[in-house]
Amino acid sequence: MLETSSSYRGMVVAPHRLAAQAGLRILQDGGNAIEAMVAAASAISVVYPHMNSIGGDNFWLISKGGKVWGVESCGAAGAHVTIKNYSERGLQEIPARGGDAAITVAGAVAGWEAALKLSREFGGRLPLTRLLEDAIWYAKEGFPVSKNLSETISSKRSELLNIGGFEKLFLINGGVPEAGSMLGLPKLGSTLEFLSQAGLNDFYIGDVGSEIAKDLEKLGSPLKKEDFIEHCAKLVEPLSLRLSGGRVFNMPPPTQGLASLIILGILERLDPVMDTTPEFVHSIVEATKKAFEVRDEFITDPSFMTVSPKKYLSEVFLDQMAEGISSKSAAPWPNISDVGDTVWLGAADSDGCVVSFIQSIYWEFGSGVVLPGTGITWQNRGKSFSLDAESVNALLPRKKPFHTIQPALGFTDDGDVLSYGCMGGDGQPQTQAMLYSRIVGMGQGIQEAITAPRWLLGRTWGDTTTKLRIEGRFPEETIQRLSELGHELEVLDEFDEITGHAGAVRVKSNGLIEGGGDPRSDGLAAGF
Repeated sequence: MLETSSSYRGMVVAPHRLAAQAGLRILQDGGNAIEAMVAAASAISVVYPHMNSIGGDNFWLISKGGKVWGVESCGAAGAHVTIKNYSERGLQEIPARGGDAAITVAGAVAGWEAALKLSREFGGRLPLTRLLEDAIWYAKEGFPVSKNLSETISSKRSELLNIGGFEKLFLINGGVPEAGSMLGLPKLGSTLEFLSQAGLNDFYIGDVGSEIAKDLEKLGSPLKKEDFIEHCAKLVEPLSLRLSGGRVFNMPPPTQGLASLIILGILERLDPVMDTTPEFVHSIVEATKKAFEVRDEFITDPSFMTVSPKKYLSEVFLDQMAEGISSKSAAPWPNISDVGDTVWLGAADSDGCVVSFIQSIYWEFGSGVVLPGTGITWQNRGKSFSLDAESVNALLPRKKPFHTIQPALGFTDDGDVLSYGCMGGDGQPQTQAMLYSRIVGMGQGIQEAITAPRWLLGRTWGDTTTKLRIEGRFPEETIQRLSELGHELEVLDEFDEITGHAGAVRVKSNGLIEGGGDPRSDGLAAGF
């Protein structure tokens, strides 16, 4: 069994070891946790290109000195993108791939810039050329293809083969690259190198932004240069909830961070027997259904919301939700949300800065559109918009799409700071509840909690079913009892990445930094 990594000077956790090491090198060079995260985030956009890209979005929770900042950097739909654009062509939904799916601005790079501005207030001084150094090197010189990347290219090859740029970039002589073979992304490397010298804002208002807008137009996207000029990342107040063991934080809309907090609030009121018991699984699953009812009815771009998300974190509301859950039977699954592909990363330094970070292009390889001039793979986050004008997430010009992705962070009553998260659509709030409950509620070690068997209700990346899928390491009596309660089960492998790639970093009150990576991923908890 993997052991929890520990150190006193710093820690970076990422679902790919090269990204974790890139962040660790920044800490070793005297950088802080935010600077380390930019290095890790840029590196993972190269070495895990099916999961994320600088053509996607990101969200941050940053803690220091007892305060928590949120950074929201999700791009809005273009100013000329309307429901009419699609309905006139007889389309009932936004396509998942191609130029018609590449309809939202990418916020990731602006998120890095906003976080680095905060970093400089904390004394961060490393130059951008140093922060992007590893990402540039791997893009230009090449990196070993992971088993996960090879398998994903193989499974999505037929779907993406005719999408602009995919074949040229991700296939080698027309074939799927094998695990361990070398893959380079030279155009992306040149783009990152240019940004490291010109500044990250060039992605939006400079030469890189102009090149991006030109290529997107050629590939059928409705995005224009003006849409990039309008984009900016925002510092936002995180949502928070007081629990018996501490206080937890998550991102406000347009993310589903509210759902994650509702689940934890309900779970505390149910007070189930924890770990691998049927009571623990059933309670989180049923709390998830309640949380998703709120999520699917109300969560959208906050500029278009008519209710405050804080309403649903009140004691009265959480009490009512908990009272509506039966311990004797499973409620029906309320809805089906879209899939998502994501990476979560965490970092901490010896000065008390802790980061929880998530970056995404939505589906595997996003829209599949690869821009020829810059080598950027563009997200399809706009796929989460509805073409029904009455929907809470109806497509409108300059509207931000609903996001499944959200980083989590918590303060425990004994003085610890916990950064944690997971990739995987509907699975993210469930896994966050599992991790927090196991680490804070049960006192499990970081790595023990991540490695422990998990489950997933709903859809996640690359899948379409809504069964309750449960890893085969759960006791037979737990699986049997869940079936008796009315859950439609699918027993998975002992370690199945369909349950997501999770991770966590904890800074203890005595200064010890602990971290854990997911054995279901290619990741690492790297400390020194």
